[in-house]
Amino acid sequence: MAKSPSSQFVCQECGAVTRKWAGKCEACGAWNSITEEAAREEVPKGLTAGKGKRIEFVGLEGSAAPLARWLTGIGELDRVCGGGLVPGSCLLVGGDPGIGKSTLLLQATARLSSQISVAYISGEEAVDQVRMRAARLGYAKATVALASAGSLRDIIASLDQPDAPQVVVIDSIQTVYADNIESAPGTVSQVRACAAELIRLAKRRGFVLFLVGHVTKEGTIAGPRVLEHMVDTVLYFEGDRGHQFRILRAVKNRFGATDEIGVFEMTEGGLSEVANPSALFLAERRGNVSGSCVFAGMEGTRPMLVEIQALVAPSSLSSPRRAVVGWDTNRLSMVLAVLDARCGLALSGNDVYLNVAGGLRIAEPAADLAVAAALVSSASDVPVPADMVVFGEIGLSGEVRAVAQADTRLKEAAKLGFAQALVPARPRKDKGGGAAGAGSPLAIRSIGHLQDVLGLFRHE
Repeated sequence: MAKSPSSQFVCQECGAVTRKWAGKCEACGAWNSITEEAAREEVPKGLTAGKGKRIEFVGLEGSAAPLARWLTGIGELDRVCGGGLVPGSCLLVGGDPGIGKSTLLLQATARLSSQISVAYISGEEAVDQVRMRAARLGYAKATVALASAGSLRDIIASLDQPDAPQVVVIDSIQTVYADNIESAPGTVSQVRACAAELIRLAKRRGFVLFLVGHVTKEGTIAGPRVLEHMVDTVLYFEGDRGHQFRILRAVKNRFGATDEIGVFEMTEGGLSEVANPSALFLAERRGNVSGSCVFAGMEGTRPMLVEIQALVAPSSLSSPRRAVVGWDTNRLSMVLAVLDARCGLALSGNDVYLNVAGGLRIAEPAADLAVAAALVSSASDVPVPADMVVFGEIGLSGEVRAVAQADTRLKEAAKLGFAQALVPARPRKDKGGGAAGAGSPLAIRSIGHLQDVLGLFRHE
């Protein structure tokens, strides 16, 4: 009988396993990401011998009261988590180094310590270093149980107690290691095994578990894509170090809405909440400038107004540049192709630069019309009216399609003092026809085809 291999080769980006080393992972396409690790133990034989313990099944409707959420005292964090922390849940927080993950969690645990017992376990910093940050944030007197450890065996022995803390932060999961696994800390095998044991302990003891995860240069949580389906909630900390804004985005949440965001501002005293993000993102906007357009978007359940800036400039290169910050590059290529093929506006010989001001990243298709308006405005050197908001999705035939929650977007725009809106025409099947927001105080200008945008600027 052939012996099982003593080692295997694992991609540190996606976790794919191969029998030999290769320079490129065939599963995710990453280069130089495959490393050799000790082979995992095979499933023990004899599992069908009837020696297992029979599982007890219960009904969906139980007699116990629903679990009460714990409020952190940070409204933006509670919003992203779905209204608070659910006991027994596990949350994975990822982000670039220095973006503010440790700062936010230290602030949250310090505020929670006045209500419940919390523990902060750091594998990257010494106890005195964490104390220095707490003193700078003004939480030196908070009753947070602090420790610096990396051994999984020691952490489980400390937490697997009847009086276990109700909230536990592990900063970070890449520094935790199991001594019975030969791989180095931070590898897929270590991260997966350590996270699984900590999650199992959190479910059994009923405490909330925060796992901090590093991200790769591509912006994904390093190594453990597998962690994203093991945890209950995945939160990404986004933001540009050149801006003071930080976006906490939920990409997965078993206990709340996905794609919800929380907006923070980095100050000398830590991260402070931003109650009105739209006003903050538009604070430095200059009116009467070509290539600038205000987009009324939705981030989860929250309406968000941001400025989209476009610059169309002649190019001397054989392949003109397409530089995009805060939006999808492929989506920009589609809008440019529709403008060329359906509207006769050829921009293929020009450099095109697109920027979402404030460091926010937009993912919804409703920004298509605002991007197109900014491009046409820059190309024609005719400004978009300063008091106008724009939203709508563009199809490949050039039609402008309706988007969800149009009335909510218009209400937010009216609250901030905008007077008119460029929106898609309402579908014919809707009663009354016309445009969305019929009862809105804004002057509604509805369009059905992208060609109408060019006509709007020709008449300005």
